[in-house]
Amino acid sequence: MFDKILIANRGEIACRVIRTARALGYRTVAVYSDADAHAPHVDMADEAVRLGPAPASESYLRIDALLDAARRTGANAVHPGYGFLSENALFAKACAEAGIVFIGPPPEAIEAMGDKAAAKRRMLAAGVPCAPGYLEDNASDEQLTQQADRLGYPLLVKAVAGGGGRGMRMVNERGELALALASARREALSTFGNGRLMLERLIPNGRHIEIQVFADRYGNAVHLGERDCSTQRRRQKVIEEAPSPMVSPDMRAAMGKDAVAAALAVGYQGAGTVEFIVDDELKHYFLEMNTRLQVEHPVTECITGFDLVEWQLRVAAGQPLTALIPGLQEDVVLRGHAIEARLYAEDPYDDFAPQAGRISWWRPHLASAQPSVRIDDGVREGDSVSTFYDPLLAKVIACGRDRDEAIRRLTAALEDAPLLGIRTNSRFLRDLVNHPSFKQAEITTTLLDTWREQKTPLFARPQPDDATWALAAAARVLRQGPGWRPDSVSSYGMNLRCGDEVRSLQVRVLANGMVNIMQGRATQAIRVLDLGGENISYEIDGIRKRSALQDDGTTLQLAQHAACFAFEEPSPLASRDQGIDENQVRARLTGVVVQVAVREGDRVTANQPLVCVEAMKMEMWYGASTDGTVAGVHVQAGDPVESGVLLVELSSCEAA
Repeated sequence: MFDKILIANRGEIACRVIRTARALGYRTVAVYSDADAHAPHVDMADEAVRLGPAPASESYLRIDALLDAARRTGANAVHPGYGFLSENALFAKACAEAGIVFIGPPPEAIEAMGDKAAAKRRMLAAGVPCAPGYLEDNASDEQLTQQADRLGYPLLVKAVAGGGGRGMRMVNERGELALALASARREALSTFGNGRLMLERLIPNGRHIEIQVFADRYGNAVHLGERDCSTQRRRQKVIEEAPSPMVSPDMRAAMGKDAVAAALAVGYQGAGTVEFIVDDELKHYFLEMNTRLQVEHPVTECITGFDLVEWQLRVAAGQPLTALIPGLQEDVVLRGHAIEARLYAEDPYDDFAPQAGRISWWRPHLASAQPSVRIDDGVREGDSVSTFYDPLLAKVIACGRDRDEAIRRLTAALEDAPLLGIRTNSRFLRDLVNHPSFKQAEITTTLLDTWREQKTPLFARPQPDDATWALAAAARVLRQGPGWRPDSVSSYGMNLRCGDEVRSLQVRVLANGMVNIMQGRATQAIRVLDLGGENISYEIDGIRKRSALQDDGTTLQLAQHAACFAFEEPSPLASRDQGIDENQVRARLTGVVVQVAVREGDRVTANQPLVCVEAMKMEMWYGASTDGTVAGVHVQAGDPVESGVLLVELSSCEAA
């Protein structure tokens, strides 16, 4: 039916689909925006077509441009990946009308499940349990407020379209509702083009369990077990695993039966995921169905041995499921345990603020050479991470005979494959999967957010130890090379800064790569064995070690235990940029202003939200650092802003 596939997506999922498609003998076509002109998925494909400028609305969300790219290249099938247009029924219809195979469910199934409120009404009619909520089309703010009061708090505001946690907000009390409605509607419009909202009662201590389903056009359907996606921040997944440590065989069978029934009820075809929330009594409630491949599909592949993208292509080409798995459900056997960690360009120690910049080091093969480790990525060294798209960089997946083994292997993989150049959540992920609550399978959907608000140790920024300070000093000295100081100078002082800390070190260079570093009264002896390339091999306290290292002459970056530490020699001259003016609120990332909540002359209090900026598909509120009066507002809604731009200026209460 088709021999050339256009992948209507970017990043790691585009690379993932291309690999399987090429293995099956299909030719592939990549598409790209101006921001992705040199991205890995562009080079991996046989052909590539430019869609338009960087904003998704002008590139990856343009149905006309995608269909034109397919026509120009002769692609007779489209794989939508996830996100963007993957659950857009209009796109699926447009493909069919153009004679192009849409590798996904029929448009009617997307429509049936794409409206989350309508899908819940359908499930209720079919007898599938659902959490209480408000699902009607009348979704004005007034009506939603009335219904929220009826349901009670806490509750969830959710977009009826899309998925992936976008357009979703948790509301703990009535005073938070208005801001949550505005924010969720704005994000839903931006991401899915549909701002309609629904309400859902929050299940206390809920566990997010989803069932992978697969169906063909001949009425066959199976489920491939469950995934536990309870480890979330801001209602978005961070860690996923399969099988769930809390699901029994009987519970799996019951949830699987409901999930398959849901798929058959809408004439589903291809890969889909039925999501449930599970309460303290292990009762499950239908949340929604994602009519696409999920980000976390690799963990299911690890424990079943099936390639889900291959299944998608074969089912879309008309093959029955019985050609892939003759016994259907009875041939689905789950073996071992798999865990996936999402590597994000974000700073978990700064309220998960997204990060942008250039990747100076990324060698995933150092970890994925192990057969138990898989890394799906869509970036490489030298790439610039922009603010236009989701901050997901890669997925680190580890499998084992049991859960403990998978955790150990995932920990090692995160340490063996550091990413330098921009801040990521790598160390946070390593610490999270080794946290007692995770190891004991006690994580719920709201626990990470609770810990963040309570500022528990998991959210304390890692600091370099004395040995890391000494290693940075030794590397900086030896990288200078011979002749940079007089031979008569046997030791000298060096100031290094890492974060907010500055240390004065005394350095003595000896023979054969030996460097003594004195910090206060303590001396650390380091022998540098190899400083070639972009690694440093060294011996400390009789133990040989190796670390990833980058030094551009200004900033020296060292990877230690999945954390990246950046060291600089501070200038002895005072800088006008040193210090933070708490009366100036500046943007931390390039983005677009979506809301300004104050006007000049307003009195504000510390932490009061002032300006909301959207960057990397995430809304960030900038608040007041102190009590004061708004002296000036320098932006308005819709303004693009660069990192460092002044948003709002305050005058202190004393000055006022």
